[in-house]
Amino acid sequence: MADVALVAGAAQGLGEAVARALHGAGYRVALADVNEDAARSLAHALNPAGDTACALALDVRAKTAFETALAQLVQRWGGVQVLVNNAAVTPTTPVMEITQEEFDAVLAVNLRGTFLGCQVFGAYFRAQGYGRIVNVASLAGQNGGTATGAHYAASKGGVIALTKVFAREFAASGVTVNAVAPGPLDVPSRREKISTERIAAIEPMITVQRLGDPGFVAATIVHLASRLSGFTTGATWDLNGGLLMR
Repeated sequence: MADVALVAGAAQGLGEAVARALHGAGYRVALADVNEDAARSLAHALNPAGDTACALALDVRAKTAFETALAQLVQRWGGVQVLVNNAAVTPTTPVMEITQEEFDAVLAVNLRGTFLGCQVFGAYFRAQGYGRIVNVASLAGQNGGTATGAHYAASKGGVIALTKVFAREFAASGVTVNAVAPGPLDVPSRREKISTERIAAIEPMITVQRLGDPGFVAATIVHLASRLSGFTTGATWDLNGGLLMR
């Protein structure tokens, strides 16, 4: 029986690319998102019968939402083996204009959501003796960000730290926890938030001279979600076109 993967924030952008890639690789995929209608539409496009793709409502800010999603997957498909924490908001408010309310709202989704997903699904994976968690961080969490808000950068830096903490916590239980840190990607949401002129200015700064393809990031996540990646944990995979080399 094919492994089951839940992708948080799967309705659009990178999350959609990840859901498509995992489904194409043979996983049964739960597309979880606050926008359940969009997730349902994509799930139907992947598998109209619902045998290998389904949509779930998921507000990552609440622990109970993760617990409910996990229970639904256990009931529907008998269990789950993979969690991809991708849900995020990406405001670009200048640092001196960020309100306390906006700061807290961003961290509630990007950082607390990742923490809760790791906590709830990690406990389940540990109990079953196997699991793969992949957290989506960002280059902004490594270099402070240039085209993103400070709260977004801080949240993604926190995701990288949490990845290491949970990797140590679950290492002896057959559970791996890794992160990917994409640089600027060519997704509609980025083009909506950043002007054409700004994108044109960013591209020459990237070593490979172009924005990243979400499919490349999704392919890396598919590898980290696989049973072949058992000797990699606590790692952050740089996918930034050479903007950060280490």
